[in-house]
Amino acid sequence: MWLMLISVILLLCISMACWRWLDYCADRRLVRQLHQQQARQPACFNLQLLDGLPEPARRFFTFAIKPGTPLYTVADITMTGQFGMGDADNPNYLPMRARQTLAFPAGFVWQMQTGRKWLRISGSDSQHWTRFWLQGLLPVARLGGDANHSRAAFGRYVAEAVFWTPAAVLPGPGIQWTAVSEHCARLTVTYAGMTQQVDVTLAENGQPRHVSFMRWSNANPERRYQLQPFGGYLSAFRDFNGYCLPSHVEAGNQFASAAYFAFFIADIQGIKWPGN
Repeated sequence: MWLMLISVILLLCISMACWRWLDYCADRRLVRQLHQQQARQPACFNLQLLDGLPEPARRFFTFAIKPGTPLYTVADITMTGQFGMGDADNPNYLPMRARQTLAFPAGFVWQMQTGRKWLRISGSDSQHWTRFWLQGLLPVARLGGDANHSRAAFGRYVAEAVFWTPAAVLPGPGIQWTAVSEHCARLTVTYAGMTQQVDVTLAENGQPRHVSFMRWSNANPERRYQLQPFGGYLSAFRDFNGYCLPSHVEAGNQFASAAYFAFFIADIQGIKWPGN
């Protein structure tokens, strides 16, 4: 009896470990696919690329990219920080470390580990899936593969492309910039049947202060997908090989409201460009 029970438990553990390994392999395949989106010999940034843009958008790009910088549209980003598992009243922040490959407009993959003491959660998020594991053996989130997930993920990585891969949102097919005010530029992206707007609020010198947008999300008490405010504050700007990018980001649901909860707090450790 005991031998049979031990055998069943062992078989179950092996099965879960294999399942987790398949997730990891899927992460690696997606990273390789996203890296392929980067041109091997990208053009370099020049101010003529900004012709016709409204003034706040021009100010943003001239702050974010130095003339002569190669136009890298794919980035590998490493970060540490905190991930909130609770709400605004009880954030329950856990220390986290993560790596993200961002390749607008194709997609992204964010691989994260968080936890404390006996609680360890790891997994990944992408435009295709959300997959997280407890202790590397028990699946605690298996989402994705439908239109709702794709639309929610699209809002996230359009916004992140603005402040981490600005070369990817220069004027082009499916990309439009308009002026909301003297200090706010609006990006509208149309891709794969989806449309997303992101507002970028700027300082006088063009430095982004925060981004905000209406995100398709079910992060609400009803767990119903709907458009609701999302956004983040950007700070600690640093030079990354010709790009002036934020190295501290705080973002969350219900942005700019009393219910705002910054569940994602990240400190960037490095940003690299594939092939550079």
